[in-house]
Amino acid sequence: MINDQNFSIKNWAEDDKPREKLMLKGKAVLSDAELIAILIGSGSRNESAVSLSKRILSSVNNNLNALGKLSIKQLMEFKGIGEAKAVTIAAALELGRRRRTEETAVLDKITSSKAVFEIMQPIIGELPHEEFWVLYLNNSNKVIYKSQLSKGGITGTVVDVRLIFKIALEHNATAIILSHNHPSGKLLASDADREITKKLKFAGEQLDIKVLDHIIITENGYLSFQDEGIF
Repeated sequence: MINDQNFSIKNWAEDDKPREKLMLKGKAVLSDAELIAILIGSGSRNESAVSLSKRILSSVNNNLNALGKLSIKQLMEFKGIGEAKAVTIAAALELGRRRRTEETAVLDKITSSKAVFEIMQPIIGELPHEEFWVLYLNNSNKVIYKSQLSKGGITGTVVDVRLIFKIALEHNATAIILSHNHPSGKLLASDADREITKKLKFAGEQLDIKVLDHIIITENGYLSFQDEGIF
């Protein structure tokens, strides 16, 4: 006769507990370490999947954004994480990032600088290099198109003024919002940032296309030229 006691939660294998906990109580009650433990499936002879996951998270100060930036090679440096597990972790975190990007799509009407941040942070906020993007808006301040204009090194990027307004005319945009990221995390407008903004604002006035704002994006915050009175 089978002893039901063997099937109690306290007798489940450590690696199975997060999986069963999710099924019984739902995904929201699981810790980050338990969710990662489900992804990797098992630990090693001397360490459970949960303990291994806690060790990985501890290395990035329990920051999932920081974990998502680790390469496959870096993940494999943890004892117990082979290529397959590293790829699984990276893929799951990338899906999470893409989901966040899709969720912000409903914020297509720009009502504040924060709305721009919510749209652009998932796209450029965590990049190790600088990118310059433009949001193209219609008369209702709805985003009708967004485009990456340039991609550069960590020290800066090059902006093509003519291309920006060529795209605006092609999409019948009546206004644009400039946005670029600072991989350094510093929310300060450089002289170059101010100069390109001034140049684009002047060019837009000649074409009756308003430059509404320039937003500098970092992983955790933003700076709005309009809010700060830099315009």
